[in-house]
Amino acid sequence: MPRFMYFLLATAALIVGYILYGTFVDKVFGADANRPTPAKTKADGVDYVEMHPAKLWLIQLLNIAGVGPVFGPIMGALYGPAALLWIVIGSIFAGAVHDYLAGMLSVRYGGANVPDIVGYNLGNIAKQIMRVFAVLLLVLVGVVFATAPAGLLAKLTPESMGFWFWLPIIFLYYFLATIVPIDKLIGRIYPLFGALLLIMAVGVTIMLFVKDSGSFYQWAEWTNQHPKQLPLWPLMFITIACGALSGFHATQSPLMARCMGNEKLGRSVFYGAMIAEGFIGLVWATVGMSFYNSPEALQAAGVPANVVYESSLALLGPIGGVLAILGVIVLPITSGDTAFRAARLTIADMIGMEQRQPVKRLTLAVPLFAIGIVLSQIDFNIIWRYFGWSNQTLAAIALWAGAAYLYRRNLLHWIATVPATFITAASVTYICYEPTMGFGIGIDTSYVIGVAVAVVCLAAFLILGRKPVEGVPAEYANA
Repeated sequence: MPRFMYFLLATAALIVGYILYGTFVDKVFGADANRPTPAKTKADGVDYVEMHPAKLWLIQLLNIAGVGPVFGPIMGALYGPAALLWIVIGSIFAGAVHDYLAGMLSVRYGGANVPDIVGYNLGNIAKQIMRVFAVLLLVLVGVVFATAPAGLLAKLTPESMGFWFWLPIIFLYYFLATIVPIDKLIGRIYPLFGALLLIMAVGVTIMLFVKDSGSFYQWAEWTNQHPKQLPLWPLMFITIACGALSGFHATQSPLMARCMGNEKLGRSVFYGAMIAEGFIGLVWATVGMSFYNSPEALQAAGVPANVVYESSLALLGPIGGVLAILGVIVLPITSGDTAFRAARLTIADMIGMEQRQPVKRLTLAVPLFAIGIVLSQIDFNIIWRYFGWSNQTLAAIALWAGAAYLYRRNLLHWIATVPATFITAASVTYICYEPTMGFGIGIDTSYVIGVAVAVVCLAAFLILGRKPVEGVPAEYANA
């Protein structure tokens, strides 16, 4: 079979997964077109604003698709075709389920943020831990998604407009997007950003076929191809996060949950946007294994931003290449802005500060951005490693919360329980093994610890998962 068929089969699998498994998940959850949504019951003209379904899907996609589905799959491509399997299987059975449950539970809980969703299903201690964890992750995301596009923009512009020229401009945009009503800025400019995104994903894909379809996966074999032979498990499953499964998405889905006028839109908005992001991840993993003639050549290209720059210009020419690079720049910018916005809303919920008045939004936004600017001075690679692990750990917690919701209602909880157990094992194994930011334990011992912790979590869930959670508001107890 020609190797370009791998790409076509993987793309087809994503589409079929959306149609079949997405419909199945929606049926298990029980989306109800007649149930009032927060966009109708809590409309405030700022965060709770009903939007058109097409706009909901586009904003959700741009919110969740930061540099993760580009940079992560490029780095994950070093491991070979296993990256393609994780992107496809992870997107269908883990990432899209995670995003759907996070979004739909927010709808059921009146537009609640992820800490409240976790608290209503796993208890108050988990809620308080998640509050701190979510804000830290959101600020890290905002910083990562400011420095990465600033570096790419610096490559496209004269030396006088370098990294330190673009970084303050991006932070200024983030600040405005954090405090103004969601439909006044984000809702209006995202369609333009969406066009750039489509040019990037579709254009690069077409030109891979046009230029040389025989180069697809030219060095990829079904073994670990990493030049340094780093362990595929768990590193690949942490490296390829946003293109397959990402906890960051749980912080973003509530933004559109507050703008959705009908629960039946959940499958396309939440599940569907993740499948589209999986396709973006598939494109860039394919570029890594096709544009470069060996894993060593891919690694020698340097940081993923260099891979994007080199491959886009070579495949699409000067004009198309620049547009494709701008599409990649758009991805982190359209996630960084909503990351800070979600952080503001999470803190507001923590301290009980309503956000209708601009001065109250500024009270929270100013210190948030001060912290973000300080963190942007730290080495990007260090921040990225912490982001990768915390991202997948958050995904595990969000999946356990979704599983608990289903379990207490006698619904098929395994759609969330299985991926929750899997990513728990990966996250624990990673933090045990990682020599710089983790405990530096040998990989074999880390395997045992990771699997053991995951099994204990599963057993505890099956034994205690039906126990009612104290402190859940009466209107949400049976939501």
